[in-house]
Amino acid sequence: MESSKHKIAVVIGAGIAGIAAAIRLNAKGYEVTVVESNSYPGGKLSEISGNGFRFDAGPSLFTMPHYVDELFLLHKKNPKDYFQYEKLKNTGVYYFTDGTRMVAHSNLNDFANELEDKLNTPASAVFKFFKKSKTIYDITYHVFLERSIHQLKTYLRWPTFLSVLNFHKIDAFKTMNESAEQLFKDKRAQQYFNRYATYNGSNPFKAPATLHVIPHLEHAYGAFIPVKGMYSITTSLVKLAEELGVKFLYNTKALEILHHQEKIKGINIIKNNSTETINADVVFSNMDMVYTYQKLLPTFNPPKKLINQEKSSSALIFYWGINKSFDELDLHNFFFTSDYKKEFDAIDKGSICDDPTVYVNITSKEVKADAPSGMENWFVMINVPHNNGQNWDELIELARKNILKKLSKMLKVDIEPLIKFEEQLDPRSIESKTSSFKGALYGNSSNNKYAAFLRHANKSNKLKGLYFCGGSVHPGGGIPLALLSAKIATETL
Repeated sequence: MESSKHKIAVVIGAGIAGIAAAIRLNAKGYEVTVVESNSYPGGKLSEISGNGFRFDAGPSLFTMPHYVDELFLLHKKNPKDYFQYEKLKNTGVYYFTDGTRMVAHSNLNDFANELEDKLNTPASAVFKFFKKSKTIYDITYHVFLERSIHQLKTYLRWPTFLSVLNFHKIDAFKTMNESAEQLFKDKRAQQYFNRYATYNGSNPFKAPATLHVIPHLEHAYGAFIPVKGMYSITTSLVKLAEELGVKFLYNTKALEILHHQEKIKGINIIKNNSTETINADVVFSNMDMVYTYQKLLPTFNPPKKLINQEKSSSALIFYWGINKSFDELDLHNFFFTSDYKKEFDAIDKGSICDDPTVYVNITSKEVKADAPSGMENWFVMINVPHNNGQNWDELIELARKNILKKLSKMLKVDIEPLIKFEEQLDPRSIESKTSSFKGALYGNSSNNKYAAFLRHANKSNKLKGLYFCGGSVHPGGGIPLALLSAKIATETL
């Protein structure tokens, strides 16, 4: 571990990346304070409870858990003393509008056989796809995922040079859908593999086929469930941080990042209607990149091209306590639309189609305490556009009716009378609760072949001591990438 004795760091935002950054800064000898405007930590990775039901409010898929374990091991702690998880036998159950039900087995051989049996897709085509997916991963991960792509030293490494030579193999110049159509004749198989675009808020009819790397991460490393639910990722890391001496200030709003002669000096905060200054040698912003500049650096000249870039999609989520148990459903359930392109075209136009793909996550299938006996906690989500001034009350009311109609038809049960508890999250509340610009879940859109190069750097090249982490900056959104953003940022110190 490097030593930076008596140096002070402030982290703005107690999202998962901010917490990880605090833990890593502590390992480098910094005295760390985390400032959080909400009364709880986690950002998007939080929870909702009511009437005996508990819901993980945000991310519901857990992959690459070694990036969480790494934070405990960094401080010579046993991860299992804080946080435990189990590997899932399948990554989801898929329902198509023609009545087909397909299980995505974690085991690749079983999965290939399932697609051959259910989706009229040769197992050989599935193996060919995953071979390509692994190739993309092998070429890109050590350049785009584990290092800053904004520093020259990354490109002076021999592995990076080899990756550049093999750039033509990552399918950056065709879309995900074009690649899927070439590999699979069955429309349902194409739809399944196009679905991975939604993992970072993209459109498979626009996003580069490079994103077909995502299935490799899911199948090669597996999908997992924390034994106490997804929010336990947050609580376990906060526990570790507090044991290390990291200070968390909740209900505390960052007002401004202070700097002088291109060097960070600290931040101004407001807590209990009182304003004060925290002096710091370094400031890590886990706030959305756009709001960091607009709200915290109002007199600073921002990177306008990055700020004005197209933003990712958002989500509309209903948290439903269901007074019934459905044996045919699993932890992760996907109810596809009949026309995937129509769904994404509607999102691009700032609207919601009348037949959206519906994702239903039911953690009580694995975490029994999350719902009363004989009942289930349904996290029901559809992809929607980011907030751009739409009439959301009207859109949400219509979407709710269409979702209930779709689920009732496909499950052959009237769902609405079964709802005993309900809350919702939409782009407006995502924006207000998590400071995500326009409620975009993943910052800038990845609907561009150069998207990997168009994310904000983890270190400012204009203000010494200013760093960025979280889903709006390199390498991207989702739990593993958010954790990696904290790792990259702290390693540039």
